[in-house]
Amino acid sequence: MENSKLLEVDHLSVHFHTERGEVTAVQDISFHVEKGEILGVVGESGCGKSVTSQAVLRLFDEKDLVRYDGEIRLQGRDLLKNPMSEMNHIRGNEISMIFQDPSSSINPLYTIGYQVAEALILHQNVSKKEAMERAVELLRLTGIPSPEKRIHEYPHEISGGMKQRVMIAIALACEPKLLIADEPTTALDVTIQAQILDLMLKLNKKMDMGIMMITHDLGVVAEICTRVVVMYLGQIVEEADVESLFNRPLHPYTRGLMKSIPHMEGEKKEELYVISGSVPSLNNVPKGCRFTPRCPYADSTCHSKNPELLADNQTQKVRCWHYKDISEEEGELVYGNR
Repeated sequence: MENSKLLEVDHLSVHFHTERGEVTAVQDISFHVEKGEILGVVGESGCGKSVTSQAVLRLFDEKDLVRYDGEIRLQGRDLLKNPMSEMNHIRGNEISMIFQDPSSSINPLYTIGYQVAEALILHQNVSKKEAMERAVELLRLTGIPSPEKRIHEYPHEISGGMKQRVMIAIALACEPKLLIADEPTTALDVTIQAQILDLMLKLNKKMDMGIMMITHDLGVVAEICTRVVVMYLGQIVEEADVESLFNRPLHPYTRGLMKSIPHMEGEKKEELYVISGSVPSLNNVPKGCRFTPRCPYADSTCHSKNPELLADNQTQKVRCWHYKDISEEEGELVYGNR
């Protein structure tokens, strides 16, 4: 039987060398992305989401900055064992990434058409003329009007929403097997956000492409994802399909994120729920459970021992000593149909 797992991350840890010693930004995480599915990776800033996504592509300076443990397998091939020359072939060809800020990801010195065509010329061995024709098709596919005109324009001549579409066109140029989207709608207004998400859904279905969606926006997760990984301070604290996560979040951190979502119903003067405190520094990781300093349910066990990520049922895993008691005490958080 064919393995449907496109990407498998197995016990991955990412260690950075700093002036204050080595810090571990991501610790012992395991997850996978199926062919054609959209996996959401959720958490606050500083939880390790972007580090995880960039580790998949090995974008860090491995000589002086970073050390990896574990495995990152793309259809069975361990990317951490590949020579960098092979990674240069994989990046933009088999795995592509949409970065958070398109303005800093697109080169202001080159035309839009050149930047879309560049990946095709590099990886697909096509002529410049063929690459530019394909660039026009890709810009049209992403909904950019008058693409024949746009290929001759520079990034400063188009809007932020169009820049994000150009980033998507560049990422899709070689029809990658996996697309990593790091907060792709953060800098956009809500109307453009909806258009970009709709576009990604259509392309996901059309190309049967796996997508790893990095976000802090649970609304985005509910809209397009099939499964979710919740990260906190470099660890996975919960993993579930979207339906289970929204109807029955198990970890106190996940429940806190859910409670923080504004609701239209209720009193208008009602204060929004906030999770107390902030994500600790990697130089000062709490002993025991990493969420202990911010958790209202923490006891001596939580302060002394870090729980493992264990399966609660066939669709959910959770890293918490007391999640069953918390669920019984607070009841289910039901958010209805997506």
